[in-house]
Amino acid sequence: MTCFLVTGAAGLLGGEICAALARRGHGVIGLVRKNRILMHGKGRRLPTADWTGAAPGPGEVLLVEGDVRDPQLGLERAAHARLSAQADCIIHCAAIVQFDADPDLYEAVNVRGTGHVVDFARARPGKPAALVQVSTAYVCGERDGPIAEDDARRPDRFANAYEESKFAAEALVRAAMADGVSAAIARPSIVVGRTGDGVIAGFDTIYMAFKLLAEGRIRTIPSTPGATLNFVPLDHAVNGIATIASRIGEARGRTFHLVAGAPMPVADFFALVRDYPQFSDPEPVSPDRFDPATLSPVEQRFHRRVATLYTSYFQRNPLFLQGNVENLIGAGGPPADTALMRRQIDFAIRAGFLPSESVSA
Repeated sequence: MTCFLVTGAAGLLGGEICAALARRGHGVIGLVRKNRILMHGKGRRLPTADWTGAAPGPGEVLLVEGDVRDPQLGLERAAHARLSAQADCIIHCAAIVQFDADPDLYEAVNVRGTGHVVDFARARPGKPAALVQVSTAYVCGERDGPIAEDDARRPDRFANAYEESKFAAEALVRAAMADGVSAAIARPSIVVGRTGDGVIAGFDTIYMAFKLLAEGRIRTIPSTPGATLNFVPLDHAVNGIATIASRIGEARGRTFHLVAGAPMPVADFFALVRDYPQFSDPEPVSPDRFDPATLSPVEQRFHRRVATLYTSYFQRNPLFLQGNVENLIGAGGPPADTALMRRQIDFAIRAGFLPSESVSA
């Protein structure tokens, strides 16, 4: 049995990863801040207990309060030392994932926080703990075309500060790899619900863009012909991260794109939205023809506060290669086709997140 430490355990990916590792018979310690509720599946609560210093048993999930912003991870010295001795492998999920956070917060959590986790891995007696850094496929920034998994080049431009912070975090992990830490990097793309039924424990990030489009709060989206959206189902991302961590001896030193087998053309996404009679009819326009001043006052407000955070994803066409994933897991992600995304939208409607009837803007 391997003992895993999962940072950000109360987050969407963190809770699912803890559940997946427990199902595989591993012991899991989840590092959390204030939220001690780990959700997985269709809003189910994962059974947990407090970590009191003893290592978890097979299939057991224990929680410890901490904070990656602190060099000691928010732990007392004795607890830090004991936890370091127990953790065979760290899966670092803790991050600020919102696109509109304060730059200082990205630096404190996503960048320096990763450095603190790397230091924690090095502190393990005997040899460093293994480490899986959960990043994002969009560290490629605004590059289009084929993106290799082990490509660590800095792009000319990032779409937002979140992407830039995750790129900087990756650089810290790569430096640790060169210094002898057994580490790997997992890069999910845009995470949506499960492949077969669209189930997801919580709605955030891209789902907010879905909601604004569906409800007609945003009707005009600047988009580029040929742009694609790389949606990856939650179960593929979680299985990939858990497998990378469980087989870190094979995965070490590599980067893994946990992405769609084929991305969804933006035009197909808009067509899918139009298939739902209760949803609004979004109008894609060329970015060079888009003028926010022509929008209604209500849409201007939503565009300024929310839509601008996501518009770059409707203007890019990165093609994420996944040879490392195929070699390790045996298959890449499923295609982000209309059938997959219809299941995501249908679940969001059943859950009450998206409207089941027409909504006036």
